Amino acid sequence: MTKFKFRHIAAAVATTALTLSSAAFAFAADKPTVVLVHGAFAESSSWNGVAANLLQQGYPVVAVANPLRSLSGDADYVADLVKQTRGPVVLVGHSYGGAVISNAVKDNTNITALVYVAAFAPEQGETVLELSGRYPGSTLGPTLAAPVVLKDGNKDLYIQQDKFGKQFAADVPAADAVLMAATQRPITELALTEPAGQPAWHTIPSWAIYGTADKNIPAVAMKFMAQRAKAKKIVEVPDASHVVMTSHPDKVAALIIEAATATTK
Repeated sequence: MTKFKFRHIAAAVATTALTLSSAAFAFAADKPTVVLVHGAFAESSSWNGVAANLLQQGYPVVAVANPLRSLSGDADYVADLVKQTRGPVVLVGHSYGGAVISNAVKDNTNITALVYVAAFAPEQGETVLELSGRYPGSTLGPTLAAPVVLKDGNKDLYIQQDKFGKQFAADVPAADAVLMAATQRPITELALTEPAGQPAWHTIPSWAIYGTADKNIPAVAMKFMAQRAKAKKIVEVPDASHVVMTSHPDKVAALIIEAATATTK
């Protein structure tokens, strides 16, 4: 399935809930929980296709509502959730969410794998903003709307809705991209410019997947970060956009399952 339409998501999830047998639920207890962390200009439903696939195969799933306020604060939020999750956990991050999962391990010993989905994997001291411009190819800057100035002096950033589809989700059906543009969640300027801490990928095995037509993060940048993190497997999806988890949920789910299987035997 290469084109996952949002209007089919509710039906897919409902079908999943109805068809999972009691045996499947019992088996799920032996599988790691997959924690999905979205990035900037997205929200939890961007993972729906991936979540439906994982649920059908017996994996417990939590799609986190990433605050998108600050890198350290967002990482602490995810770390708290993981700490209260029973059993092993596979952490999956999209875009800015990759920086969050890299910094969210802290003293959690139940995280077995990291999966970077069109994501940043910063080294200590690097920022998302700097990494996004380290290699040519990103066209995000000119598509951003005028920032919303907050009371604390910080700024919320959005993508202009009429530019969202082409920039962010070019391989998603146009009607779905319009909805994604309308429901996008902003990220603060602080989150993009806060230096990363010690990255978890130094000690936890990682996997990576991204599209070759990503206009937010150049594919060459994601390849560099994945190789630097010594990812066990790097998957390039030809012509996929920045939201590869929405347009190619089966490919993303397959890599997550590969990571889960490899690290929980």
